[in-house]
Amino acid sequence: MSSESRPKHESLLHALQRLLELPATDVGETLHQTAQLVTQALHAEKVDTFLYDHATQSLIAYGTSETPMGTKEKDIGLDHLPLSAGGRAVETYLTGQPYWTGQAHRDPAELTEIKEDLGIKSEILVPLYVDGMLRGVVLVSSSASSHFARDDLHFLEAITHWIGVIIHRAELVEQQMHEAVAHGQHQAAEELLMVMAHDLGNYLTPLKARLDLMQRRAQREGHTIYEPELIAMNRIVMRLKHLVTDLLDVARLRQGIFALQLQTVDLVKMLWEVVPIWSTAQHPIEVQAPDHLIATADRDRIQQVLENLLSNATTHAAPGTGIKVTVGEEHHGHELWVQITVSNQGPPIPPELLATLFLPFAKGTQSKGIGLGLYLAERIAHIHHGRLTVRTEAGPTTHFILSWPQTQGEDSSK
Repeated sequence: MSSESRPKHESLLHALQRLLELPATDVGETLHQTAQLVTQALHAEKVDTFLYDHATQSLIAYGTSETPMGTKEKDIGLDHLPLSAGGRAVETYLTGQPYWTGQAHRDPAELTEIKEDLGIKSEILVPLYVDGMLRGVVLVSSSASSHFARDDLHFLEAITHWIGVIIHRAELVEQQMHEAVAHGQHQAAEELLMVMAHDLGNYLTPLKARLDLMQRRAQREGHTIYEPELIAMNRIVMRLKHLVTDLLDVARLRQGIFALQLQTVDLVKMLWEVVPIWSTAQHPIEVQAPDHLIATADRDRIQQVLENLLSNATTHAAPGTGIKVTVGEEHHGHELWVQITVSNQGPPIPPELLATLFLPFAKGTQSKGIGLGLYLAERIAHIHHGRLTVRTEAGPTTHFILSWPQTQGEDSSK
């Protein structure tokens, strides 16, 4: 190794060491500090890390050295390079090929502003890859002719590789921090909702009792004019009680104390008790079922699932269309399962919502609740050793299919 190249290799090693010591907490700060290190290592007048921005279709300098040339670049707007403007930085990004010259002022392919306004004569451009993806370019500039040697190109390629590693590391840390904050906020919101649900339940029970009393008194005393209003109020209270039940059930699921009370249930009889509550003139419910269908289940929990599915169907059904409920049996291997399908016609479920449909607090634009109904329905099906699935057909018709083994063991708590 010659005496001239030894300092350059030492500078490279020192720069790499300093790069690896940078705190991986903020991408912008990481790029800023990187520019200062590379400026010193190559005795450059300006170093930029340009990253491609999809929104503006431009290369934007997120890391620029604190030098007079770097300051001037920002002042005249050359820290934003639209792909449509062309120039060597754009060319390096589009082709993925590095570029090195000591005569940039004589290069007709370079931007006039780069040559005349900034006075750049020597520059090296290296494509920047982050986690295997081309994300931008690193540009090193000088106002002196033939300032950089070819060895400096290899130097910058090595540095750029590590810049990509540092950016990837910083982005991962940022992502983890955002996820941790979101998780903490989600937990705090859940805890607040559970406390509110518990307190609200304490008020709803006596309110429901008073409404029932008023309804019976109106019937007894012949005040029929008040009955429709009292029935409507009773339905609102019932919806609130269902919401409170859903919220408290989420807490029980998280705490592992959600248990089933298994018994023999006539599903068809239960269905005919639930359907009249949800069937309306705008969304009449058609039932296709045998006279009886006996299964082992927690009656209250399966009823809770049906009410959530019927609520969801009436919410998302197209105006004037009916809801169809089909009850039957199917074989899963050597096991006989019961199956209840709730179908409605209306807008199809957006693909981006399908992936989170059965997660807590997931909801579409038309949803009226807080996004717990389908989550609890899927969990109740799971605890019954069954499943809840969704399927969309042309029309479009959406089917929610609840199924579980017709006969189960007694231990179905979780």
